[in-house]
Amino acid sequence: MKLSIIIVSFNTKDLLKKCIESIVHCSWFNILGEIIVIDNGSTDGSQKVVKSIKSKVESNNLKMSFIENEQNLGFAKAVNQGIKQAKGEVIFLLNPDTVVKSEALKNLLEFEEKLGPAIVGARMLNPDGSIQGSVFNLPTIGGAIQEYWFGKKGAFSKYAPFGGKPVEVKAVSGGAMLISKEVIKKIGLFDERYFMYFEDLDYCRRARKAGFKIWYLPTAEVIHEHGASGKKLATPEDQWHRLVPSSKIYHGLVKHYLINLIICLSQKWQKFLKKS
Repeated sequence: MKLSIIIVSFNTKDLLKKCIESIVHCSWFNILGEIIVIDNGSTDGSQKVVKSIKSKVESNNLKMSFIENEQNLGFAKAVNQGIKQAKGEVIFLLNPDTVVKSEALKNLLEFEEKLGPAIVGARMLNPDGSIQGSVFNLPTIGGAIQEYWFGKKGAFSKYAPFGGKPVEVKAVSGGAMLISKEVIKKIGLFDERYFMYFEDLDYCRRARKAGFKIWYLPTAEVIHEHGASGKKLATPEDQWHRLVPSSKIYHGLVKHYLINLIICLSQKWQKFLKKS
């Protein structure tokens, strides 16, 4: 089997259905594949949606399996459940709040065959068709200073490379991330200490240390309704708090607090300038 698509879902039943349907309608060119959905304890009826669409998926020569967790185990742990079950030579992590455009999977697989083993990120689009940031420079103290004090966009937060050609980058979003099985065999599974966020950065950092390349492929496009799953976990006013536990793991306590101090002082300085 060539491709295993892993989707971790939490209370996104309508979006999940659209996501799976978009995969079925992609240009596969007779490539054998499977879809593995891991539900993290949804309470919105997502399980019924997956079971109802299974026959439609399998009538298109795709296999589909479903893992039901009784509670929300977090993204990294759920992804690992899928990877352990996956039979494909290539893994594609995909958020449920996405719609895969028709040529995306074909283009990703052809690129991986030429330049793999590697990690390849798709180009993410907002629902209005504008390009969404999905690439990262690995976040550092220096990067935080460059972006928040000197205005260098993309030095710390995510960005989108210009142009229509593949670009080698430092890290890509786990929302649409293709991973060669050889990468997984060498560096292992995702770090389950991360409940949500930073697990993709951590995985790309580990892959680069092991000698693998990370690519951004603009010809593989995925429409992404950003943060649909995460919105269920916190109020809009408290969204940023979800980043803190994972940031402490990724950076370590000292760097975490230094980076937050840099960002906080920058924001206060900007407010002061506006008032003056």
